Amino acid sequence: MPTVSTVNLTAPLLLLLLWATHPTMATNWLSLARLPRSRPVSGAAPCARLRGLTPGQVGVCRARGEVMESVRKAAEMVIEECQHQFRNRRWNCSTTPRGINVFGRVMNQGTSTIDMMSHKKLIKCIDPCLYSTPDKKFCVCHVPVVVPGTREAAFVHALSSAAVAVAVTRACTRGELERCGCDRKVRGVSPEGFQWSGCSDNLSYGVAFSQTFVDEPERAKGLSAGRPLMNLHNNEAGRKAILHNMQVECKCHGVSGSCELRTCWKVMPPFRRVGAVLKERFDGATEVRLTRIGSRTALLPRDPQVKPPAARDLVYLAPSPDFCHLDPDNGIPGTAGRRCNGTSRLAPDGCELVCCGPGFRAGRAEVVQRCSCKFSWCCSVRCQQCKNTVTIHTCRV
Repeated sequence: MPTVSTVNLTAPLLLLLLWATHPTMATNWLSLARLPRSRPVSGAAPCARLRGLTPGQVGVCRARGEVMESVRKAAEMVIEECQHQFRNRRWNCSTTPRGINVFGRVMNQGTSTIDMMSHKKLIKCIDPCLYSTPDKKFCVCHVPVVVPGTREAAFVHALSSAAVAVAVTRACTRGELERCGCDRKVRGVSPEGFQWSGCSDNLSYGVAFSQTFVDEPERAKGLSAGRPLMNLHNNEAGRKAILHNMQVECKCHGVSGSCELRTCWKVMPPFRRVGAVLKERFDGATEVRLTRIGSRTALLPRDPQVKPPAARDLVYLAPSPDFCHLDPDNGIPGTAGRRCNGTSRLAPDGCELVCCGPGFRAGRAEVVQRCSCKFSWCCSVRCQQCKNTVTIHTCRV
């Protein structure tokens, strides 16, 4: 029979172990993209059955069910855009075949250790005990734990928050949501002399919902740990990528198109543009560390010579793995068999970079392409099908 003191020690130890080795994935809601279109994503019962949502997000689903179809669309947008932006990189946003963790454990890459009271029968210490309890059942030792927070995780979080804001705003503009519509606050005459009118995208509503839904898992954890602060920063950076790239569309009014009066309205940038902006932020992301400043904690650059990141910049906590070799346990497919650009050495899609060295081979392949295209009145383009032999470079297995 265990003593009372042993039982009291084991309970919090188990809780700490569960927290340390099984972190909640704030992007598990992306698994909504795997659901068939016929499956409902709103209503009390359907919301409770949606795997990947945190309890807080389930509450949002129940309270604002009409928006959840836009959230499902946003999940699809994230996967598609991520794979487009990283199509020529070692990590190309490959997804797992099943499960709620769409991008596998890549979102939690990086390991470190903590010193904790370890039960010898529960976990394995990577070093001998620093010291043991008198009964020899517990020891203080180094325990491997997940320390997530790479550049890739930063990009996915930023893209995810932006996608929700865009998808919900689009639904507002199309009149698909009862609680919102066009942004009617944009009125009057602009400094350029045109009249604000028409249906401006209601980005403020989309951003507010993104903050409520996407940020909920982080706020539920508290704001004293590094990863929630990192995620919240990148979530906001994703939304700012939309705000700082809003566009103006106009229409002329007058006799014979004289444009005596011009009315304009604000529209969001194409999501491809948002993805490209965040990809640039990914390349220039800042590595940060958790720092206590007085009574609060903040993320500051790990290198004191680097200026603090702006609100629109991406930040990360841990260096990325090289993604070169197959690692099924962590959802890394490796680069074996990947196509690459054999004519470039410095480009991101160059074989030496993608294949992690000069390990690639060239082969000949016959491809069918459109050719001799002609415009046919009216209104189509007709092309012939031509066969060409091209050189294809692939990474060695």
